[in-house]
Amino acid sequence: MADGDCDRAATKGGDEVAGPPPAHPAGRGFVGGRVRIEPLETARHGSALVDALAGDGDRTRWRYFAAGAFADATRLLDWLEDAEGGLDPDPLAVVDAADGRARGVLSRMAIVPAHRRVEIGSVAFGVGLARTAGATEALRLVIGDLFDLGYRRVEWKCDARHAASRRAAERLGFVFEGVFRRHMVIRGASRDTAWYALTDDRWPVVAAAMDAWLDPANFDASGRQRTPLRVPGTADARS
Repeated sequence: MADGDCDRAATKGGDEVAGPPPAHPAGRGFVGGRVRIEPLETARHGSALVDALAGDGDRTRWRYFAAGAFADATRLLDWLEDAEGGLDPDPLAVVDAADGRARGVLSRMAIVPAHRRVEIGSVAFGVGLARTAGATEALRLVIGDLFDLGYRRVEWKCDARHAASRRAAERLGFVFEGVFRRHMVIRGASRDTAWYALTDDRWPVVAAAMDAWLDPANFDASGRQRTPLRVPGTADARS
């Protein structure tokens, strides 16, 4: 074997990944049965997001939010305006399909098409969306599109102390990969970061479980689930 061939062989770390990198997902939105996903526009979504995220007086949702704690509507709107139009993070509004009002936000971020990986982050679901089927559908739409585009890995990262975010990741089928200790400094405080990921080889199982749970037949007349979401192979999946 020639020296050049030896060098190339030595640098290969795994299976061949064929084809061009996926497209950047910015600008992509979706329509589901319960929610729509739209690129964030403060003029269009801001007022409803203030009502959903700041109007109920619940500031505990910002405790672990890396972007900050929004004490009032003005600061929340300032953050939305700063985020709007970004490519990475790429912010999205989650809109109630029934009344057209934005109920929450999330972002595609840490987008690396060359390595076919992306992160879902800055998730804030407010009144009328948090802990509903619409919240699950929103994440199903965004994550599914990323895999359809050709991404191989979707990450979920959060403060290791953020129990609710960790439960959400596990419920959605993300696999826990460990804690990066002393990983970041957020608002002057040290943060250990819990890492989770979904990969393309696992996605079909996760997608099937989500779709079965989201089926209208899984909910009674009051909107209560008949069977909780449980993804096969996910430790400690919760409803």
